[in-house]
Amino acid sequence: MTRPNILVIMADQLAPHFTGAYGHKVAKTPHLDALAARGMRFDAAYCNSPLCAPSRFAFMSGQHISRIAAYDNASEFRASVPTFAHYLKSLGYRTCLSGKMHFVGPDQMHGFEDRVTTDIYPADFAWTPDWEAPDERIDKWYHNMQTVKESGLAHATFQIDYDDEVGFAANRWLFDVARDKARGNDAPFAMVVSFIHPHDPYVARPEWWNLYSDDEIDMPSFTPVTEDQDPFSRRLMDGIEASYVPLSDEEIRRARHAYLANVSYFDSKIGELIQTLEETGELDNTIVFVTADHGDMLGERGLWYKMNFFEHSARVPLVMAGPGVVVGTTQNAVSLVDLLPTFIDIGGGNETMIGEPIDGRSLMPLARGDYDPVDEAIGEYCAEMTGYPVIMIRRGPLKYIHCDSDPPQLYDLNADPLETKNVATDPDYADRAARFAAEVAERWDGSELRKKIIATQRSRRALHAAMEAGGSEPWDYNPPSDASQQYVRNNLDWTVAASRYRYPPSKD
Repeated sequence: MTRPNILVIMADQLAPHFTGAYGHKVAKTPHLDALAARGMRFDAAYCNSPLCAPSRFAFMSGQHISRIAAYDNASEFRASVPTFAHYLKSLGYRTCLSGKMHFVGPDQMHGFEDRVTTDIYPADFAWTPDWEAPDERIDKWYHNMQTVKESGLAHATFQIDYDDEVGFAANRWLFDVARDKARGNDAPFAMVVSFIHPHDPYVARPEWWNLYSDDEIDMPSFTPVTEDQDPFSRRLMDGIEASYVPLSDEEIRRARHAYLANVSYFDSKIGELIQTLEETGELDNTIVFVTADHGDMLGERGLWYKMNFFEHSARVPLVMAGPGVVVGTTQNAVSLVDLLPTFIDIGGGNETMIGEPIDGRSLMPLARGDYDPVDEAIGEYCAEMTGYPVIMIRRGPLKYIHCDSDPPQLYDLNADPLETKNVATDPDYADRAARFAAEVAERWDGSELRKKIIATQRSRRALHAAMEAGGSEPWDYNPPSDASQQYVRNNLDWTVAASRYRYPPSKD
């Protein structure tokens, strides 16, 4: 039996709420909508940490961030941690990464056979938070409201440059695989194509901006008054300057307009990749995944960006389409750690090849339309703007949020999808809240975890000071390129080169 290819298309900071596939009334995402129409849409998919690097390390390893010490955007992703790229390579897949994965540390491959672009963010320890001074802003890299105020149009940005390169390199690699297959190399491929959009800054090219008019841009659905904000949300607002830098309705609307425009830009990249699969004859033998590392609050609850466990920040899109995947939707809670065992399942592997304990389960039963008794997602946030770990348990319709320094939060998402009412102290939910609290106390030692986090922060700050003084070579990835072996060169007859690059091959 032919094993299917795997293509993962990943956005950065894409809340599913802002896509047509998940019901947004004006979002123009025809390519994602088409995938959802012929595959499985997961309606309760979550990241395992609402921040870029920790979320991606959990996605790659199938492990929660506290297990692999992936606490923040400057935590090292250790080379000794097995990833799905390692496992799929062992199963005979050709593996490739195009785009962002925010690897921190000297290992910039983590099992991928090919990596065809650099990353967009630094690979060193520069972005290390300081839990011993949790209220201090690090102005060099903390989010702030100036990003919202500067939203609008531009013809070029570093993010547009990057995503255009990521898409081009990915499509070229897919054609190279097809060329090799035409010459007898029929190994299946597993590719991750990871874009930076619609991550802030909220700046879009005119052709995407003009898809929307200001009068159709919806405003945030629920914004509590400041005194009703929970303590963690107030710390977030202070950290991103939202508590003291006011935004006008026009500024909020402009940022949401640009965000939707960039969602459509990302959707166009999905379309380009699907077109390449069609042109290479691989679409019917490829399981396509579309997901993101986390969402974006985009002004909901008075919050922006991510870094919290409310739905717009913690939920991600997850759509699967391809051989063996039925058409439908599922309400089971799932998370990004579930993708590693899913990929192994697709590739014909099993649990005997797992090198370290993992925290996920295969989603193929759900993708096939079968019953899955598991309805749970776990999240951990251990980065800036807190001084203690923040834990989320989503089980069934209930979401429980715990932080040692804050009162507990419990939301019934069936009754209250906008999370307007914390029912942790509601007598009707008392038993369930108590069970969640007992579970957190049993599964996590918050004091011990906090000590470990602070210790790694101290270590990384010391190492970064040495690196700033010139103590090591940069870890930022440089894609290999040998111009002497590209296109037409004197060591190769040009007709041979033309034949090598042509796809489909000439029948002569």
